[in-house]
Amino acid sequence: MKKNFTFNHNPLLSEKLPVWRARLVLLLLLGGSAALVGRAVWLQGVKNDFLQAKGESRYERQIALPATRGRILDRNGDALAVSTPVHSIWAIPEDANDLSPGQARDLAELLGMDVAELNRKLAADRGFVYLKRHLPPELADKVAALKLPGVHSQMEYQRFYPAGEIAAHVVGFTDVDDRGQEGMELAFQKSLIGTAGSRRVIKDRRGQIIEDVESIKKPLEGTDVQLALDAKIQYLAYSALKQAVVANKAKAGSAVVVDTRTGEILALVNAPTYNPNNRIGLTGAQLRNRALTDTYEPGSTMKPFTAALALDTHRVRYDTVIDCAPGRMTIGTATISDAHPQGLLTVAQVIQKSSNIGAAKMALSMPPQEMWNMFDELGFGSQIKLGFPGEASGRLRPARIWRPIEQATMSYGHGISVTLMQIAQAYLAFARDGDLIPLSLTKVDTPPLHSKQVFAAQTAREVRSMLESVTMPGGTATMAQVPGYRVGGKTGTAYKLENGQYTRKYISSFVGIGPISDPHLIVAVMVDEPSAGKHYGGTVAGPVFSQIMGGSLRALGVPPDAPLRAMQVAQGHDMEEVKGDM
Repeated sequence: MKKNFTFNHNPLLSEKLPVWRARLVLLLLLGGSAALVGRAVWLQGVKNDFLQAKGESRYERQIALPATRGRILDRNGDALAVSTPVHSIWAIPEDANDLSPGQARDLAELLGMDVAELNRKLAADRGFVYLKRHLPPELADKVAALKLPGVHSQMEYQRFYPAGEIAAHVVGFTDVDDRGQEGMELAFQKSLIGTAGSRRVIKDRRGQIIEDVESIKKPLEGTDVQLALDAKIQYLAYSALKQAVVANKAKAGSAVVVDTRTGEILALVNAPTYNPNNRIGLTGAQLRNRALTDTYEPGSTMKPFTAALALDTHRVRYDTVIDCAPGRMTIGTATISDAHPQGLLTVAQVIQKSSNIGAAKMALSMPPQEMWNMFDELGFGSQIKLGFPGEASGRLRPARIWRPIEQATMSYGHGISVTLMQIAQAYLAFARDGDLIPLSLTKVDTPPLHSKQVFAAQTAREVRSMLESVTMPGGTATMAQVPGYRVGGKTGTAYKLENGQYTRKYISSFVGIGPISDPHLIVAVMVDEPSAGKHYGGTVAGPVFSQIMGGSLRALGVPPDAPLRAMQVAQGHDMEEVKGDM
């Protein structure tokens, strides 16, 4: 027979449990509660900083605040390089994997990317990936409006160069991360870059900022750099040089304008050049700042220094006669010659007619070490130390190894290599009554206090007179004349040296001073491998000098020191120098 029991009368409930068992359970419960309380006290009291840090690591972030890169300005305050705000789009691949095909297509279209390329980036096994750098703010706003998971935007700065290709070789450019790569951008990287700041924010799991907690460090903006360059003179020099390179079908060219009173470089141009705002397809030939990095044999632009040393040491006078007949001279087993045979010439006429024989005879009357000391004092064979990356030092061999033929050829610019900037600096000694001051690519507020006297003042004035005669009728550079101004200078035409051998390729140059009565500027021009039928410095580089010097003097408001008259242009072939058979 089945018995029915209510729950209250269940026999199991009548069983007596051992007292120790109940107490054990109670102790375990109390012990567990105490452990939880202790743990809570430990974590929330003693280890509070640890937990706070763990929590913050999941939601709190430090965001870098980019510093604005300093501007590069010309001497008048016109901008040559400025930074503009842009946005870069980045993603967390793990969070962005949920993009639908339509969302990926819309994003790729806005970024100007192929969908397959976008998907490859989003599939990367990384926690961070850039999708597109340096987008305009309005385009970045359109991306943000899509509200895509894992896709974010950050503000950066992009460099813009208002002068474009005109000042490219001086200013240089930065890379995508705003680091200087060439020119002044690289030379002054530390002062231009500034210091980035930071701020603390709270982000949700999708990476969106939901609270701006505090600013940790304010960004320190970069310092502006003001160059000695005058944008107007820079443009003038660039236009004249570019025109000459094209007209003469030349390989390249350079031009430099220097203020004789301060040593400031008012213009520095090269061709070919490049646009720093669009560097697609950029080549090494376009990047080279040839006026500072390329060396060449200067040819007869060195003759005035030979004459100056001979005058300074009283070996000759301005009107001392030198026999240059019959236009050829044998030294050892080598023969040097003049392009056009001359007879008796005064020292002044040696410079005016550009006689190799006359220069060589003056050089051979002096000890080699004396000539070397002069070249060294003028800065040849050493870097000018303008702080420009890649600046060349040229070549000046020790005097002890000079052979007589080498000393002779160096008197007219062969066997020595220089940069165009070095030759421009050396001509300061003629413009400044014998003393030399350092050059500067940055603006100089006060003229240099220290200078180096290389020649006597009277010697420098006599050489200036010789240089003026070069541009007058009977000289080798009548096409270098400047209407309204007395100018002077020296032509240079030299064979190019390639692989230790002289070729039938030429370097044509002209270096001059203006106005002669009160020198303000030095203009140096070099044209590499002219191939349109002309190659003499007077006809290739002389007209470029004339355009740059005349325009620069007028731009600076320098009063004319000569009546306006028709330019005297030599008829027939130019009385110019070339290197004789060696």
